[in-house]
Amino acid sequence: MAQLTRPHEPLLTQRQAQVLSVLVGAYVGDAAPVASETVAGLLPVRLSPASVRTTLGELHELGLLEKAHRSAGRIPTELGLRAFVSALPERELAPYEKREVEGHLSRDGVAESASRVLTERTRQLGFVVPPRLDGVVLRNVSFVRVSRERVLAVLVTEGGRVFRRLLEEPGRGDQSELDRMATALRERVVGRTLRAVRDQLLAEAAALRSQADLLLERVLRSIPNGESGDEVDLVIDTHLALLDQPEFRDPERIRGLLSALEEKERLADVVSQMLEERRPAVAFGGDLGTPALARLAVVAAPYGLAGGSVGSVGVIGPSRMDYARVIPLVGYVSRLLSEVRDA
Repeated sequence: MAQLTRPHEPLLTQRQAQVLSVLVGAYVGDAAPVASETVAGLLPVRLSPASVRTTLGELHELGLLEKAHRSAGRIPTELGLRAFVSALPERELAPYEKREVEGHLSRDGVAESASRVLTERTRQLGFVVPPRLDGVVLRNVSFVRVSRERVLAVLVTEGGRVFRRLLEEPGRGDQSELDRMATALRERVVGRTLRAVRDQLLAEAAALRSQADLLLERVLRSIPNGESGDEVDLVIDTHLALLDQPEFRDPERIRGLLSALEEKERLADVVSQMLEERRPAVAFGGDLGTPALARLAVVAAPYGLAGGSVGSVGVIGPSRMDYARVIPLVGYVSRLLSEVRDA
């Protein structure tokens, strides 16, 4: 797996930071190179055009700006955008924005509605990567005789998710024995993940096991294993929002992005590397090690369900996005998803 690379960000003077912030803001709004006269007119402090040009030259030398092709204006580099994002103050959504987001987050199909909310409110590509099934922590196990030929096995996770599996298990009048078997298994199962229980049963494969162990093994075999062939579940809203962005007037760029999204495992790996802390993180195309994601950015945050299973939520779009709006929105949606059972 390729590792994310994060270039060193230079320390900036107050003037350099102000000029960079103004230039990035103008670039995000207009999707065009920004002239020194524009920067001078937008600065909160008065600077002469000569001072602005000097500061822009310094930022260029530091690798934070570059000259646009055949234009007198400048645009931020990925390093410049990174420095801009790092300097952004933490911001919460306004109360009315929170209410609007909550109103659109349906408890039925919550991953789909979260992806849609992010897409509609950012005009980027919203996505959700739900928690892997094999990472959920178990709370209970039981067996119920439903016919002479079948037993219903029920596994309940700490987050309230329920797995039900019908097993072909002939018998009659053995419910009390099934209850004893379930009681014995709870000591081995409760508080452990599906993955851990699978691994234990695999390690004991050569040893004689009880009938209860064999029943549990059959149940676990019927539940998808996220690490061995179970496809990553990537929930993405409509791609049409990205077509509004000037960057995607080039058909090759939009094809490259959609191709990258087909590699769900790769995108899930990229996002998992970003999320070292439980707050929104930003990664740029140069960080990601995937050519199709060049000149794009990913803003993502983790969300956790009860029981320790972790998923992620965020947006993908041109590196020219309104980070001051997108970052707190992604963070708030991640918190809402953490509160919704069975997201």
